[in-house]
Amino acid sequence: MNEKYWYLKRCPVFGDLTPEQIQLLETQCYVSEFQRGEVIYLPGDLGSSAMLLARGRVRIYHVTQEGKQALLGFVEPSELFGELSAYNGSVREEYAEASENSLVVLLPREVVGRMMVEHPSVSMRLTALFGLRLKRIERRLKSLLFRSSRERLMHLLLELSERYGRPTEDGILITRKFSHQDMASIIGATRETVTITLGELQEEGVLQIARRRITLKDTDAMIVATGFGPLQMART
Repeated sequence: MNEKYWYLKRCPVFGDLTPEQIQLLETQCYVSEFQRGEVIYLPGDLGSSAMLLARGRVRIYHVTQEGKQALLGFVEPSELFGELSAYNGSVREEYAEASENSLVVLLPREVVGRMMVEHPSVSMRLTALFGLRLKRIERRLKSLLFRSSRERLMHLLLELSERYGRPTEDGILITRKFSHQDMASIIGATRETVTITLGELQEEGVLQIARRRITLKDTDAMIVATGFGPLQMART
């Protein structure tokens, strides 16, 4: 069994497939490498494949009419991306760019469609993934429209803790590093605003920053301030 087999096996969407079924799937997809900063797909590209990140990290973003990047989020290893346009045959609406040297497994659209027909568990998990991402987008839009920059930043930190958080004695540690510019791009603020607000929240004892990692110390206060509600769906 080669590396591609293990990349597919670690993806939760294919978690119920037998080794033989994964081996068959392995023969129907292919691997591509992308260097840091290389664009994987662009708006207007046909969604001919769903993509599984084998290693590295990918950033998903829009470019506004003013030419500014609006960061939508990151893709981590073992996660699918670009699957919705591959599923419905539409064109891409966003950019996907390797933020680190990355290895991507490409699953052709016809293979994804056949897997959903032949394996109900794949269909159910992909459908759950579509729903989860739509709920994240809806929640993010509500945050952007109706909250101050301080509230938007706290909301984002809670969202990141939901996805990357690990409980510690001091609070919930966000295990992945995010630059102030990344966070600013996601919440529609400036890097300076994010830096100042993080400093204020640290002084207030709401969070702690050490070695560029953030620990949320008072999530209850953050939830009250933002009205943050957890997604009522399993992580996929």
